Amino acid sequence: MKRKIDQLEPFQRAISKAHLASAGISIDSLENPDKPLIAIANSWNEVCPGHEPLRQLAAEVKKGILEAGGEPIEFNTIGMCDGVAQGHAGMRYCLPHREIIADSCEAMILGEGCFDGVVYMGSCDKIVPGMLMAAARINLPAALVTAGPCYDEIKPSESKALRARFLRGEATEREVIEGTLKYYTGPGICPFLGTANTMGCLTEGLGMMLPMGALWPSSSSQRRFSARATGAAVVDLVRRGVKPSDIMTQAAINNTVRLLASIGGSLNALIHLPALAHELGLDCSWTQIAEVTSRTPVVCSVVPNGDISCVNLYKAGGVPAVLKTIEEDLDTSVMTVNGKTLAENLAGDIFVDRSVIRTQDDPASVTNGIQVLYGNLAPEGALVKTSAVPADQHVWSGPAMVFNSEEEAFVAYNEKRILPGTGVVVRYEGPKGGPGMKELHRVTEIMKGIPNSAVITDGRFSGASGGLSVGYLCPEALDGAPIALIQDGDLLHVDLTRNLIEVDVSEEEFARRKQSWKPVIHENGGHLLARYAEQVGSAKTGAIIG
Repeated sequence: MKRKIDQLEPFQRAISKAHLASAGISIDSLENPDKPLIAIANSWNEVCPGHEPLRQLAAEVKKGILEAGGEPIEFNTIGMCDGVAQGHAGMRYCLPHREIIADSCEAMILGEGCFDGVVYMGSCDKIVPGMLMAAARINLPAALVTAGPCYDEIKPSESKALRARFLRGEATEREVIEGTLKYYTGPGICPFLGTANTMGCLTEGLGMMLPMGALWPSSSSQRRFSARATGAAVVDLVRRGVKPSDIMTQAAINNTVRLLASIGGSLNALIHLPALAHELGLDCSWTQIAEVTSRTPVVCSVVPNGDISCVNLYKAGGVPAVLKTIEEDLDTSVMTVNGKTLAENLAGDIFVDRSVIRTQDDPASVTNGIQVLYGNLAPEGALVKTSAVPADQHVWSGPAMVFNSEEEAFVAYNEKRILPGTGVVVRYEGPKGGPGMKELHRVTEIMKGIPNSAVITDGRFSGASGGLSVGYLCPEALDGAPIALIQDGDLLHVDLTRNLIEVDVSEEEFARRKQSWKPVIHENGGHLLARYAEQVGSAKTGAIIG
């Protein structure tokens, strides 16, 4: 094995090793050509509950690297908590910070130029995708570790009921905080099938995480053992010369889309998977995803698709059990980070609790858990998580009430101006228009208290959002798209049985309105968000930069 640091010009090699030695790396390790240097790219922090455990888990990763004969070197990057950023302008930074994470890993790993492999450590919504993008871009042998979901003591429906009581004025802030801590019982990933757990499951499905690595619960011994084994696995990948591009192939991406459809995962995956495919030079479009979801049954009902948590899915067998359930629809020849093919990982007896993970032909396992809608309101597509939409709203019509920001919608709600049956349109929240493409999870939560209502937006949703919530509309309002031209009272139509979203406005009327249209420009501070707005692409292609 020829280590990267030993490929440097002799004088620079000596100076680089001297700097590393002064940071505490033993000279003997640096002089041993059979001892690969493994970076640990850790997004540990004390702000995000999904990331707080990563400091301890990094210590376990280091043990695994050392036991396998490697030398660990840890550095940090950032990781925002979407839960803290929800409902205010800070949410505009969450999607852009995916690119910051990928770029910072690139800068550190390629900039230092001394690493032979990488263990990426992150847990939450944009952090795991950012690290997958970095792994694809840098293409050094790598694997991912997350903190795993926290345990929940109450059912998801009980947590939702508590929040609804607060919105009705029947619970205090303290009661909401203390009650929520029975749902989020401690550090770890939030227990529902939001973007964080979805992306963990998809990372395992991609082969970039050890089996069961997505759902071992936080703070469990098995979570620590898995982190330790991951460190050793990356040393082995280095010695065998297996890179992320050998694992994240087109077949692996296709398998991952099938897994996403089968678990009814977060709509945000339809931003992150195209962005990852772009880094890999592969294909993953909304059209391709919709073709799979249209014929793939959702086999488990984890919240928001039901009333169980990701810990229940772990107890039922986790991602391996889901993959075993859909094995016939997968390309099992793909390689994974433990050195085995998917077929080898799924061989033998794999525990599956059929009360949680149904068979595909179970009557409760319906297809189209995620849909792409088209029509004169979304010529290039819009997304809806159909598995979380009540059956009586699969065909819906109602008048539009239009807002040019999330904040405007909150004001109208607090003033009780939003009536039952309304289609709340929140626009200028797309990647460029936001800028930053906010998650409008708080909007979807408050709208649950207004009967037969809908939310339609060019912004995003949390993976935990439910109800009739249609988002990610393309083109976005800032581009002068139809969503920018609709007015209060226009009649909206959503028909999930026909993949349709329309508004009763003729092409001629749209053209007349376009003549007097002026875009709404949100304050962006003139720095990071301003640059992002200038460079970011469409949601349908992954909201990638450039």
